Amino acid sequence: MPTLIAGFILLLVAAVSAQSPPPAQRDAVTPEAVRSAVQRLGSVEFPVRTEASRTVRRGAANVAVPILTEAVAGNKDGYVRYRALVLLSGFNDPGTREVMTRMLAEQNDRLRAVAYAYFEHSPDPAVLPTLIAALAREESEFVRPALMRAITAYGTDQRARDAIGGLIMKGQDFFRSGVIEAVGDYKGAYAFASLNEIARLDGPLQDDAVIALGKIGDKRAVATLANLQRTAPKNNQPLVAAAICLLGVNCASHQGYLVDTLKFSIANLGFQELLRGAASGLSSLAETGNEDALTTLFELGAPTRDPARAAIALAVGTVALRNAPLTLKVLEKQKDPSAALELLREAFDMLEEDFEEERFFVFVRRTYWQSAAGSPPRKAADALIQKLEF
Repeated sequence: MPTLIAGFILLLVAAVSAQSPPPAQRDAVTPEAVRSAVQRLGSVEFPVRTEASRTVRRGAANVAVPILTEAVAGNKDGYVRYRALVLLSGFNDPGTREVMTRMLAEQNDRLRAVAYAYFEHSPDPAVLPTLIAALAREESEFVRPALMRAITAYGTDQRARDAIGGLIMKGQDFFRSGVIEAVGDYKGAYAFASLNEIARLDGPLQDDAVIALGKIGDKRAVATLANLQRTAPKNNQPLVAAAICLLGVNCASHQGYLVDTLKFSIANLGFQELLRGAASGLSSLAETGNEDALTTLFELGAPTRDPARAAIALAVGTVALRNAPLTLKVLEKQKDPSAALELLREAFDMLEEDFEEERFFVFVRRTYWQSAAGSPPRKAADALIQKLEF
């Protein structure tokens, strides 16, 4: 009998040990482990790359930053350089700004894209002329959107306004769409007239302009949006409703319409475009702090299957990258967050926004360590860390 008890205890210990550990302190990883992990960032095996990134993130800044900086500067594998730069951005080291400045002149497209994204979120007026000058040569669908968002972030500077104002009205629709979205995100009221003009015209950019007008918050847009409620096709109506809600006009009824439309299009096949519009509309509301909108996306999206699931997951993932505090707050309130976490995991797999995801990871890990043991924020942060494996 004692042998059986001892054996049971050993099995119990093994089972507990096999569970994912809580996030380790950053000083728990040796320089040798960090250096080895950096070399594995370019592995063709996704689990290997993921675990390597986790190891680097757990290195103390005085250990990891020099190793990552060295890798960015001289590693022979371009992808390793890229991943190292993304991870370096998460350490908030003062020297990172100098590294990112050098990357603006890099031949490697990925490195330039990361540098543009960095200066979007860490503005430096001295860099703005370099960003504007880069518009003349950046034509890649991978790089140019990051550059345009970066310039849009400097919207209080007339030089940025002049550059962005021209890009809203001319160029390829793909790039114009990205500019319009960025102007809305940064509440670029200077572009109201152009956006209002685009919103009045049928075309691929109409929805983008409608949401941007809502985010900017200028109630002069109500007349344009009210007209679209009468004349726009049914599939466009969810984003018109979302924009009017963003303007603070009859928000409860418009949000209710979005919820009902999402439920309908989930339950009835063949309304995928309407579903995407409803999910995107709720996502836009959530990005600006509407907790109920994100809760709805989680609750309605969690039990779905594709094709509905993919559209809702992308909407959820967009909110997470644009409003991490709200995402964590909503997850805290889930009685069983497992289904919501799975939806978010799928979203991150689809989005492939490495730099923005790294910013999300940094916020979650900071929340974990700044929250009391056993508190809802710490539990939610820990669940995210384990599920997303960062």
